[in-house]
Amino acid sequence: MTGNRTGGVPALARLERDVYAQTGVRAVILLEGTNDIGYSAPAADIIAGYRQVIAQTRAQGLPILGGTVPPFGGSFLDTPERQEIWRDVNHWIRTSGAFDGVIDFAAALADPADPTRLATPYDSGDHLHPNDAGCAAMADAVDLGALLRR
Repeated sequence: MTGNRTGGVPALARLERDVYAQTGVRAVILLEGTNDIGYSAPAADIIAGYRQVIAQTRAQGLPILGGTVPPFGGSFLDTPERQEIWRDVNHWIRTSGAFDGVIDFAAALADPADPTRLATPYDSGDHLHPNDAGCAAMADAVDLGALLRR
């Protein structure tokens, strides 16, 4: 979110171009953090990045909804330390009240028997990226009526 070791542009640096400069934007859904967790960024740093995005988005007069970070158990990112960061970040997203709403992508994609993993029907095969059915489940998790009323 705030830094990227892969050479990509961090989310904080892309907001103007990718979000605010777009015509007709009425609300923002923030789904960021998987790569940060993959680089073992502390939960506090990820949350600080979320707070910056929230402040910038509200300064634009837009509501912002937080999307929980999807599960990645069994993927190359999976370590006990990163699972703890994932739990802490998602707990904050769900309970902090910092967002105008929450979309629980983690719950929508989780394996009921092991919520740290993508459900098999939603797993692209790498245990990290959702497949087409997983993307559809994520879309279904968005309350479009509530989003459009914002």
